[in-house]
Amino acid sequence: MSQSDKPIRVLVAGLGNMGRSHALAYHNNPGFEIVGMVNRSTPKLEPELQAYTIHPDFTTALAELKPDLCSINTYSDSHADYAVAAFEAGCDVFVEKPLATTVTDAERVVAAARKAGRKLVIGYILRHHPSWTRLIEEARKLGPPYVFRMNLNQQSSGPTWATHKSLMRTTSPIVDCGVHYVDVMCQITDARAVEVRGMGLRLSEEIAADMYNYGQLQVLFEDGSVGWYEAGWGPMISETAFFVKDVMSPKGAVSIVMDPTAKSDDIDTHTKTSVIRLHTAETGPDGKFIRPDQDMRMTGEPGHQALCDLEQAFVLRAIREDLNLDRHMADAVASLRICLAADESVRTGQPVRL
Repeated sequence: MSQSDKPIRVLVAGLGNMGRSHALAYHNNPGFEIVGMVNRSTPKLEPELQAYTIHPDFTTALAELKPDLCSINTYSDSHADYAVAAFEAGCDVFVEKPLATTVTDAERVVAAARKAGRKLVIGYILRHHPSWTRLIEEARKLGPPYVFRMNLNQQSSGPTWATHKSLMRTTSPIVDCGVHYVDVMCQITDARAVEVRGMGLRLSEEIAADMYNYGQLQVLFEDGSVGWYEAGWGPMISETAFFVKDVMSPKGAVSIVMDPTAKSDDIDTHTKTSVIRLHTAETGPDGKFIRPDQDMRMTGEPGHQALCDLEQAFVLRAIREDLNLDRHMADAVASLRICLAADESVRTGQPVRL
């Protein structure tokens, strides 16, 4: 077996929903070999993962196991320190979004990747989704300036609400989820964001006094494009219009049309698109539309686990083919900068110029 065909030895840190899904992707891909997993507690694991040793401490496991790749799926406030430690140990890194909880920390991680000459892939799962790729492609054909209207509200209870409350110890919903959809906006327009505004509200006594479980951000781009993103978590959140993914421009609009029976706390709903609808604004001499709306049915699209499999296949390719990830890293910092500016605006009541 040549050096390039040898399985990449991976240490998986964090075994929540995403961590377990990524672990399954590594387990099922012959290009990887899981050498250990890190979690403070012993979670309920899928049968395929039960044979792997769970270590309580990341730093110790990193030193003892000497992996080639660290997959960091812990809470956001540990992402930067774990990633930098992994680079200093000579590892490549996959890290779940958001890359860090501050722009300074995100830039520190990117600098550490460059200094070590290692790969850094950030968990922007929608970048590996054929339907979202199509949405971006169709929107770019329409041309700027754009109006972006996006949200993902989740009416959560029981274990899902418990997960949301854990996430909100460090990160608000508009940062945690917003980085995905702001990243989509940035890929469509290519223009620099110049101003961000945010508003938020704490709708539950069960979260910290300085945290909010409903938020909305507004972003203004250099090319005149504008966008908003809305995210709310909790048992009080409405199921009405919980999933809006809509891009408008002078030439028309492209939208994701959600299955009307979908539920907001179903993880597969967050990535499934059902139908992409293309509307063209062009009218004839009578002022009526020339073309009917075109519905592109996205049949056979990947579910959540299949997307994680695709994402980790990209990690394998990035390492083995030495892909240039400069734009990938810059985009991750840019979308985080916008979402953190929105969080600052929520807390100060002032718009933030970038």
